[in-house]
Amino acid sequence: MNEILDTQLPSRELNTFEKYLPLWIGICMILGIILSQLIPGISIAIDSWQIAGISIPIGICLFLMMYPAMLGIQASELRKLRKNPKPIILTLISNWIIAPIVGFVLAQTFLPGNEQLIVAVILLSSSPCTAMVLVWGYLADGNQEQNVVNTTLNTITILILFAPLVAIFTGISNIPIDRVLLVISVLVFIGVPLGLGVVSRRSLVKWKGMDWFQNRYRPAVGNLALLALLTTLVVLFSLNGTVMLEHPDLLVLVSIPLLIGFAVVVGYNLIVTRMVKMAYREATITVIIGSSSHFEIAIATAVSMYGVGSIAALGTTMGLFWEVPIMLGLVYLAKYLRKRDFWKGEPM
Repeated sequence: MNEILDTQLPSRELNTFEKYLPLWIGICMILGIILSQLIPGISIAIDSWQIAGISIPIGICLFLMMYPAMLGIQASELRKLRKNPKPIILTLISNWIIAPIVGFVLAQTFLPGNEQLIVAVILLSSSPCTAMVLVWGYLADGNQEQNVVNTTLNTITILILFAPLVAIFTGISNIPIDRVLLVISVLVFIGVPLGLGVVSRRSLVKWKGMDWFQNRYRPAVGNLALLALLTTLVVLFSLNGTVMLEHPDLLVLVSIPLLIGFAVVVGYNLIVTRMVKMAYREATITVIIGSSSHFEIAIATAVSMYGVGSIAALGTTMGLFWEVPIMLGLVYLAKYLRKRDFWKGEPM
């Protein structure tokens, strides 16, 4: 699911599994809640498996979710920025200025007194996606070269900007967080998969060839990533099931700024890409990447700072719950707007 797809591949429709991905996610959430009630001690057992505040089970699952996306990262792609920097610049502005500010303001407006939920929204809005957007952009028939460049830049900028941005917004909110643990989370969940992705790509292509790497290795690892995603949900909701059942109002509460935030940021990106007269294939990538969040690092950071059974972890998980159907809907919306000639620019 998280694999990077080549630019020369033709567009395709969603397969049956992809169409019902929100359903599989919902089933995993329900299964996790059921397990939390059937095995009350599961949260204590899993929470005890950690090193330096990092949950080992969650860490393994999140690594498997991140690694496939990193297999397509190539520094050489950054040189292509000079061709047409406008889509890249607009996406970076949305990712690192518009989305974080919108998330912060909405969190302050709708979640006063709920510190962990505020942190959850800040984590989600301050982390642009580098994984699933590669698939959404492909399904929407967007410019995949731009997609790769944007995700490459997002991976690099997350390493540099994510921790300081979260620290700034939580500082303004007077919410104490462990900033050292925040930096460690970024290095573990972004830095390590990035390094291994780059090294393994070069090694495997040299050893087995590009055809084997693209058509055998990456699809297999991509399937493993999706399994890790669903497993992570089962684990998270088994750890937090009791908290959810006791505080369903908090999940509804955190959904309000998340959903409004999606609407505002998506609307902003649609308007901006139309105003600057982008063509469809560049505009749709700009909208998709500029409107998504990196739920993997958000969940990992929340778990590291507050624990697997925390409200913050649940808040970030709700970000995932809403993002999948919204981004899937955005793919169909983009295709509809294409038919309506919404974007009138010349293609690259």
